[in-house]
Amino acid sequence: MPEVVASTPAEARGETVPAAAVPLSTLTTLHLGGPARRLVVATTAEQLVEAVADCDRRGEPVLVLGGGSNLVVGDDGFDGTVVRVASRGVVLDDLSDCAGATVTVAAGEPWDALVATTVERGWVGLEALSGIPGLTGASPIQNVGAYGADVSQTIASVRTWDRHERAQRTLPAAACAFGYRSSRFKSEPGRHLVLSVTFQLELGTLGAPVRYAELARALGVEPGGRAPAGAVRDAVLGLRAGKGMVLDESDHDTWSAGSFFTNPVLDADRAATLPEDAPRFPQPDGRVKTSAAWLIERAGFPRGFGEPPATVSTKHTLALTNRGGATTTQLLSLASTIRDGVQRRYGVVLEPEPQLVGCALAPAAG
Repeated sequence: MPEVVASTPAEARGETVPAAAVPLSTLTTLHLGGPARRLVVATTAEQLVEAVADCDRRGEPVLVLGGGSNLVVGDDGFDGTVVRVASRGVVLDDLSDCAGATVTVAAGEPWDALVATTVERGWVGLEALSGIPGLTGASPIQNVGAYGADVSQTIASVRTWDRHERAQRTLPAAACAFGYRSSRFKSEPGRHLVLSVTFQLELGTLGAPVRYAELARALGVEPGGRAPAGAVRDAVLGLRAGKGMVLDESDHDTWSAGSFFTNPVLDADRAATLPEDAPRFPQPDGRVKTSAAWLIERAGFPRGFGEPPATVSTKHTLALTNRGGATTTQLLSLASTIRDGVQRRYGVVLEPEPQLVGCALAPAAG
């Protein structure tokens, strides 16, 4: 029999809330965004499907909202229904020394609570992804990653509601087209409503091999070495907190959407034109990934750059922050300035990582 391992408290079940009373700025980590026409809180997979399918039948725009950590909403808000994902549950489907732990997690389960549970239970593979805000259902969409790990390394399958076919589908990892911060779900925006994610995790006390040099140094191991999973989690939380990447309402450096730009992946010839000291990470397809943070800082946009209330984080150049009272327009103006400055200096166009709803960056220079 599957074992229910954890279920964090859910919100009011199936409640429809007058959206004017709940501006979207209260539901995003940037604290930005105007109101929606309607807000529905779905605490089960069935409620989630019902709410989204109902909007689809009526032709009403719908925004599926998780933790609001990878989202920028325009100042005018969203002229439609916001469906907030609040389903809960972590279920152990199978456990064996050979196959490890097979765990199915509801889309609305908070991500870091899941990581903490896996470390406590001796399930290995997610510990380097500690401290990432948001919900589990969003993790396969972006192929969430940090410190040399990403969720595609442990995902076995993703259960979805296919809004085109109006049917539930369970997609094995091989069908998810995972790539760097990308997936089938991201390349087919709006089609797949994630209901749950199943992970295949190893058993043990040592975390997965440490692939990221900064984390390896913090743990006192060589790259490729291993450390206790609990120590990996603690080190990652410490590193993220030092960069303002662990949510803290009292710290405006965490009023952000995390990394605002993705690290550019360039063809080899284009990467060769960058300065010799630019970071280069060869990719399996022959391309080269470089550091957006390095490009931003070298192009003249250091930590703290900008005029409050919208500035670059004082702790990390990849995060754009709301210092209190900012508008989405101000934040995107800052983002456009940085993108254009990097393009002028290095000929590389940075791409935003968060989802932009009801807003957009100004067109890039030709």
